[in-house]
Formats: sequence, C-alpha cells, structure tokens
Amino acid sequence: MAERLVVVGGGAAGMSAASAARRVEPGLDVVVLEASGYAAWGLCGLPYYAAGVVGDPEALVSHPPAWFREVRRIDLRLHARAVALDPARRVVTLDDGTDIGYGALVVTAGAAPVLPPLPGLEDPRVFTVRTLESAIALRRLLDAGGARRCLIVGAGYIGLEMAEGLAAQGCDVTITELLPQVMATLDPEVAEGVEATVRTHADLRLGVGLHGVTTDGTRLEAELADSTRLVVDAIVVATGVRPQTAIAAAAGATTGPAGALLVDDAMRTSLPDVFAAGDCIAAYHRVLRRPAWVPLGPTANKTGRVAGTVAAGGTARFAGVVGTAVCKVFDLTVARTGLTLAEARAHGLTAAATDSVARSRATYYPGVEPTRTRLVHGPDGQLLGAQMVSADPATAKRIDVIATALHAGFDVATLADLDLSYAPPYAPVYDPVLRAAQAVGSQATDASA
Repeated sequence: MAERLVVVGGGAAGMSAASAARRVEPGLDVVVLEASGYAAWGLCGLPYYAAGVVGDPEALVSHPPAWFREVRRIDLRLHARAVALDPARRVVTLDDGTDIGYGALVVTAGAAPVLPPLPGLEDPRVFTVRTLESAIALRRLLDAGGARRCLIVGAGYIGLEMAEGLAAQGCDVTITELLPQVMATLDPEVAEGVEATVRTHADLRLGVGLHGVTTDGTRLEAELADSTRLVVDAIVVATGVRPQTAIAAAAGATTGPAGALLVDDAMRTSLPDVFAAGDCIAAYHRVLRRPAWVPLGPTANKTGRVAGTVAAGGTARFAGVVGTAVCKVFDLTVARTGLTLAEARAHGLTAAATDSVARSRATYYPGVEPTRTRLVHGPDGQLLGAQMVSADPATAKRIDVIATALHAGFDVATLADLDLSYAPPYAPVYDPVLRAAQAVGSQATDASA
C-alpha cells in the first residue's frame, strides 16, 4: 500500500477517489490537487444555476473544503494545477514549480471545453459554463440585467439546457449549430422532433457556425459563417469537450478513443501505480465490447470510487458503460442508451432501427403524452441501443429499463417479455418500452411472411 495517494482533480471522480481511499485505508496520506477554487461540485448542475433554477452556487457543492480536510482528513489543495508527471521519480509538478511525491497517483483531470480558434472569445461576456466560476460570472451578468440577448454556440446537451434556462430568464436566445441537426448524440430522424420543440422557444440556425466575435469594449457582436451579424449581450460556447490527458500522456500513458486514457477494469493506466478515472478515460463499452470515450457524471463517480479503492490497497472493478444519458429540452425529455443507428454502422455493425410511438399512460388518464422510441438492433434481434423522446418525464426511467437490458445482454425478444408495472397514472398496459420491442418483432414477422 502506498504511503501517499495524490489525486489530480477535485471534481466528482477525484473526490470519489479520495474518499474511497480514505475508507479503505484510514492511515493513508491523501492529497487532492484541484486547479480551480471549488471541489466536489455538480458539473451537470451548472446550466440550472446559471439560469436561476438553483439559487445558490454553494448548493452545487456536496461538502465545503473544510469538511473534507477536517472530517475526511483529505489534504485538499485548491488553485493547485498539476502540469507535469514523472513516473520514474513518482513526482507530480505544479504550475508554481512545487514537486509532490506519490506512492500511488489517480488522474481525474476531467474534460476541457473545445473552443474554436476564433477571434474575440477571450471577451469576459463569452462563457463556456464548464467551471463554477464561469457559471457564477454569467449569473451575475443575468442578475444585473446585462444579458437580454444571448447567443448559444452548439446545440448539444449543454447548449440546449442553457438555451432553455436563459429563455426562462426572459432572454432572447439564438442558437447556432455547425451540424445540420440538434443533438448529434441522436439519429437525425429522432433529432427532428427535438428540433421542432427548440424552434418554438429560440431562434435556431442549423448548419451555421460561429465565425468570430468583435467588441469595442461595450458592444458585443457575433459574426456567423453565413455572414449574419448579431449584436448580443452574452455568448455561451458549448461546442463540446475533450479529455484532459496531457500530463499522463506526456509521461507515456497509453491513450485510446478521442485521446482518452486507457485503463483496465480496476482503473490502472499503463504507468506503474498510476490510475485514472472520470471524463479523461475511455471506459469499457459493454455494447461495443471495447473502450469508448463517453464522458458522463455517473461514470465519473463510479470510476473514481474504483480507482481510489484499488490505489489504497482494496479490491474493486468497474463493469463498464452502455452510454445512457437523459436531457431536459424545454418541454421534452430526451434520452438515449447504447448505440444510435449511425454509431452502430460507424463501428462496422450490421444494424437497423425500428421506430414506434406509444402512449405514456392509460388513454383516459390526464397527462397522457406520446412517447417516441427508436430501438437499434442487429439482424438476429440483438439489442444495440435506444432513443426516446416525450413530454412525459417518466421517459428518464424508461430509458433505464433498456439500459438495464443492454447491461444484462438481453435481446429484443427478452425485452418484450419483461414484466413491467402498470397503473393508469404511470403507464398503459403495454409500456412504451414493450411496444417498442413488439414493433421490432412485428417488423421481423412481416419481413419473413
């Protein structure tokens, strides 16, 4: 067992790793190096704080730094940025030149926003909403009445969540997206329904990227790729993220998809006594049966716990992901798990998709909503993935049923056989999940007739 465990990154994965290590070995010296001024805060809550749904930024912080230091006895160091790793000497170097030795190291550096190489993005009214400091700055601008016209660059999860929140604050919102659809994590046919809803709340411009930002100190103007110029009060750039692997990769750690760190099921990297977790790793994908970069909150927490446990001398393993995510887009719940049809085919799988629409509750019960489901499947009924869109919030739990089926290796026929609950306020006799599986079976029967 190492006498000192150093964790690079104090986000969800990092603090999970540090806390797990403390539980395994009470006498271990645990040091966490966090580059920002906050630790253990909810990254996924940032759009809701920036938009006013969450009133206090401290509400996003699971525990204050003093709690980790005094109760957990974790040496949490804020504003401590690691810039280099020397695995031969077992040393991490900080940006102030300080060297910190380790017996074991856990890298949880997360992911950084991808900013297009454009002029003007350094303006203080341009935000990425990737750190709590950035969200606080945006919220101050909104509270002061200084952001009535807002541009969102990117129509993915964060971009659409921010668009909803800003529109709810009374802002005039324009969304520009370089791709021809919203939410690239969906198949185009499913994204069309989401697009229609977004257009009722915001000015959506697809296939149009940001060309640059200019300012005279007061006026903020965005130039789009189609030569349109928009005078706005604030810009949120949500054009994706990339794994922060620089120090580990430079030290020789093996990387994989998207440049993320490759790890085994105990979160070991290729470097001795160096572990990694969270958004900087490529976790094992149970559908693809190989590593994939799927940066999501639950994976960060789980892999962090495994890394800290093993680094401290305990035993744990991470079983992998199936890529389950859900997003609130104005009135819609948009969810996915496994592979889209486009993803399956891009990975060389023979796949098809079957679409169905079913009622979310009994026909006669108030609040019934149509639920659109797309099941992606192989030629022999192999279940590969699903996408669901509905105004019914229960969609978030319905996708979990299909995620469970993927994790367990069920085929579509087994999914159709599941004994799911029924009561008029919650579901019809045949839940939308069952209807979707039955639709695949009907399609197969029709094809063989």
